[in-house]
Amino acid sequence: MAPPVPVELKPHDRLWANAVAAEAERLAATLGEELLAVHHVGSTAIPGIVAKPTLDIVPVVRSLDALDAMRPEVEALGYRWWGEYGLVGRRFCTLDDPETGKRRVHLHCYQLGAAAIGRHLAFRDYLVAHPELAAQYEAVKRRCFEQHHKSSHDYSSCKGDWIQRIEAEALAALG
Repeated sequence: MAPPVPVELKPHDRLWANAVAAEAERLAATLGEELLAVHHVGSTAIPGIVAKPTLDIVPVVRSLDALDAMRPEVEALGYRWWGEYGLVGRRFCTLDDPETGKRRVHLHCYQLGAAAIGRHLAFRDYLVAHPELAAQYEAVKRRCFEQHHKSSHDYSSCKGDWIQRIEAEALAALG
């Protein structure tokens, strides 16, 4: 299990999208045709709210078995490979800044067709389309930060119920 890290919240930064695009290029150069899409998800993908300055990226691949075989290449990019990390059908990787040691990227890799891809995209798109919910999410994030700023695991757990409720609402809105 990845160790918890202190939580830092930053105002939204438009440059996060550029950083995701750059990371997508690195992944594409390494994974080639195995990589089908790269999605920017999580708080850094929602304009106007505070976020941990850690990019959540969902690479979609043809095959998890093929991705598993490419683990050394992913690790050569500087990623730490955590396997499923509690979610069946996912490959989770983290990238830390070599100079500061701070977490920069979370990769949530899924095979094409995985339901989790739609769940991540629905949550992101729903909050972007409903700024009042994005503002509520920011309030939840700030409350959880005040209570759990020393542990990213506890911070994430604190937000969990709210996220699950809004995810379900977002998926229901899709029909």
